[in-house]
Amino acid sequence: MANPDSPIAFFITWTVYGTFLQGDSRWWRKRQAGQQPPQPHLTQWHRDRLNHEVILLNQQHRDAVETGITKHCEYRGWKLWVANPRTTHVHVVVTAADYSGETVRDQLKANGTRAIRQIDDQFINRPVWTTSGDVRFVKSEDELARVIEYASEAQDRMNRGK
Repeated sequence: MANPDSPIAFFITWTVYGTFLQGDSRWWRKRQAGQQPPQPHLTQWHRDRLNHEVILLNQQHRDAVETGITKHCEYRGWKLWVANPRTTHVHVVVTAADYSGETVRDQLKANGTRAIRQIDDQFINRPVWTTSGDVRFVKSEDELARVIEYASEAQDRMNRGK
């Protein structure tokens, strides 16, 4: 019997290396402190310390990441509601019973990394993603519908990093 406190899905977001730095003008999330206002000096400090150039994902990269995520979900038997790789970040809504959101996120990121590195050598021996990522628990059918819409359609309406 499923745990009634378990989420019905995870809404997972992670970013491309160097694209969302602490202090970012689009606001940013601080671990265990939530949304934070822009801090341009902090952003510049982090930008100056990047070890690699920032490479935005092109359509071929995004298609490879989506395919990698889809195949991994099929392999695990997870219900993939939506996977939407963008130029600067990836949104995924997935149901993965008996797995932690962090485990799901980390496995999907690893498969996305593998998929990109198979088609583009410039990602070998460098990070593709930033560390960690956001995992939100989806607890109701209404919330599930909202996050699916946001992850799949709202990004285009807001013109966010196609």
